Amino acid sequence: MRLARRSFLAWTMASLAAPAVCRLARADVPQFRLKLHHSYSSVSSLHNQFLAPWVHQVESQSNGRIHIDIFPAMELGGAPAQLFDQARDGTADLVWAAPRQTPGRFPKIEAFELPFVPSRRALVSSKAIEDYARLNLVDEFGGVHAICFSCSDRGVLHSHRLIHTVEEMRGLRLHVQTRLAVAALHALGAVPVPMPSAQLPLAIARHVVDGCVDPWDMVPALRLSDLLKAHTEFSDSSLSSTTFVLAMNKAAYNRLPHDLKTVIDHNSGQVAAGMAGAMWDLKAAAVADIVGQRGDPIITLLPEAVAHWRKATEPVIESWLRQMKEHKVDGARLLASARALLVKYVDEPEPQPPQPPRPADVPAAQAPRPTPTAPVATTASAPTPHASAAASAPTPPPKVLIPSPSMPTPVPTPKSFNIPL
Repeated sequence: MRLARRSFLAWTMASLAAPAVCRLARADVPQFRLKLHHSYSSVSSLHNQFLAPWVHQVESQSNGRIHIDIFPAMELGGAPAQLFDQARDGTADLVWAAPRQTPGRFPKIEAFELPFVPSRRALVSSKAIEDYARLNLVDEFGGVHAICFSCSDRGVLHSHRLIHTVEEMRGLRLHVQTRLAVAALHALGAVPVPMPSAQLPLAIARHVVDGCVDPWDMVPALRLSDLLKAHTEFSDSSLSSTTFVLAMNKAAYNRLPHDLKTVIDHNSGQVAAGMAGAMWDLKAAAVADIVGQRGDPIITLLPEAVAHWRKATEPVIESWLRQMKEHKVDGARLLASARALLVKYVDEPEPQPPQPPRPADVPAAQAPRPTPTAPVATTASAPTPHASAAASAPTPPPKVLIPSPSMPTPVPTPKSFNIPL
């Protein structure tokens, strides 16, 4: 009897202790906290519509065992040009970096920054550069664990007047972001003015520059549409683009157990590149729509007109090929690879903006009856606010496709360019 009583007490104590043991076991599961660093603001599309959703996916799929803190606007210190090294050295576990900020360090990736090589659609270029990176950039980015690569949306000519031909570029002082865009503007007869993007609004206001070649996503952040009222786009391809990499510290990746590495891997490559590319394209479409609704003219040059611009910038590509040869790199093969991959993804469907949640349907029997309101007298001299706003709102102009003129547009004689590294 005594033995049975002891057995019963032991079983009871074990049952009571089991939940506590399970909680301790769960507490022993490794938790990995990572830091993601970038230079964009916390209200940017990059932060809110790509990096934050990507982080949420990783955290959810890891069941909370991975937690990623995002530090925007260089909150961890340093300069944007140092972001890649921060990931390599472990100052940050993850970074969003632009290779263009260290000219000459990553020459192979520049194939996607050459004039009229990248697509005008960021989704197409981002998917293409992701494949290109796996084939050609392993050595250049071997110091980090690359999550994905991406290209910004198309470079648009924002200026005080519409630009239709190469001749109208002569003497224009334009802000650009990459060294190859500098060379392209030289070839087109314009004056490139590189500067930090934050200084651009003041430079426009003080007539230091006449405009810029920048993607649509920069327009609202810098209020460029208040300063530059004419916008020239190019069909099919882009005059300029900027490449990016989402890079992870190798040691931080290697510390993860196999199942959590799998979570990172499942959110890398084409998955992440597609998210980034769609983000750029959706932002570009939204901004262009707002600018058009305000009445600012936006034209898109047709392929036959763009051919003159492409011909004028061929020396820039030839100069890059010579530089690749000096690095003992087959630049022609890289360029052919980039172009083939862009063709591979050219038919990617346009990304669609997320639809707002639809309100729950209310049965007709339960639908509330409208509350009758007393009629309000109005006079012609005092219109209602809504009517007044509707009457005064300008009709948005349609986008205009500009074909080439009947006579060929004279093109500057191609000449050799030495692009500084």
